[in-house]
Amino acid sequence: MKPSMSEVKQPGPVSGMLLGRTFLSPAFDYLLIGGGLSLLVVVILLLVPSGYELVTEETLPYFFLLCNSAHFASSTVRLYTKPGACHSMPNVAMVLPLLAFLVLALCMFQADTLGPQLNAIYLTWSPFHYAAQAYGLSIMYCYRSGCLLGVHNKRLLWWVSMVPFFHNFMTGPKIGLHWIDVYGWLDGPLAIAALRWFWYTSPVLGVFLIGYVFWRIRRTEARPMPIISVMALVANSVWWFVLPPLDAFVWATIFHGVQYLAIVIIFHVKDQLARDGNRRGPIYHVVKFYGLSLLLGYGLFNCFPEAFLYAGFGRAESALLTVAVINIHHFIVDAYIWRLKNTDTNRRIVDTGVPA
Repeated sequence: MKPSMSEVKQPGPVSGMLLGRTFLSPAFDYLLIGGGLSLLVVVILLLVPSGYELVTEETLPYFFLLCNSAHFASSTVRLYTKPGACHSMPNVAMVLPLLAFLVLALCMFQADTLGPQLNAIYLTWSPFHYAAQAYGLSIMYCYRSGCLLGVHNKRLLWWVSMVPFFHNFMTGPKIGLHWIDVYGWLDGPLAIAALRWFWYTSPVLGVFLIGYVFWRIRRTEARPMPIISVMALVANSVWWFVLPPLDAFVWATIFHGVQYLAIVIIFHVKDQLARDGNRRGPIYHVVKFYGLSLLLGYGLFNCFPEAFLYAGFGRAESALLTVAVINIHHFIVDAYIWRLKNTDTNRRIVDTGVPA
């Protein structure tokens, strides 16, 4: 239920409202969670093309292990360490891992037919997951900053967040629309022209709509949308609209992982410090959570595929299908553990105005 206007704290200076309330500090939140660091890197890459060489075949595995693998694993660690999560979501905690393994095993035995479909699902779903995270972060900072969105503004914000996903769904090769086009309708001249037009216009539309939703919320809500909420949307759009497709996939996954790890660790530490009988400081909980995520990520992405190799499956399908299933499992878990219901610990952490 949306609080009444009398329950909303009186607005302060406009500059303070636009900055919003951060979880740790403005520098940390804006750089890592809001995506400021990623925007800076994109600018450097555009001005200094040799910067792409930072991510090579030798360095990429380390980037992926420290950021991506740990980020995928951290949602599982969060699921089993979040107070009350396993009790309230038994199917996600107990049944989903078993189903994921069964799907993976089935696709392994039918790699030629089911493997490409599983991979297409993962690659189609991935941009949606990124857009959903940008939306979730934007909503979190709005709520934390006292910008209590009405139903229409919240729905509009969701649609605006999804523009990069629609861009990828419509134009991505072998994913989304091209994946389900089994009859080859998209090969026609009219379809090619329409998709080319959408390729060029959707980024412009995305940028315009971000500006529009910021303007609308400022006009219709008690408090304006904080800049960090806008930045989260802009960062996700820049990842997919500005960088070339392959580079977008690499850099987006890296910065998405950094963004995710920063916010999930903040929530985890806040929960652990609030536990009865806790005698550890925040540094201990940070190191423990990230260490567990790093170990689990290494096991999932490096050791798990090796088990299929020993079972006689090929290296390519063992690696590709394992990555696809881990991603899909992560997408589903994320949809549950980040809910902002009033009774959830997530909402209590978001609503409090004190630094985490």
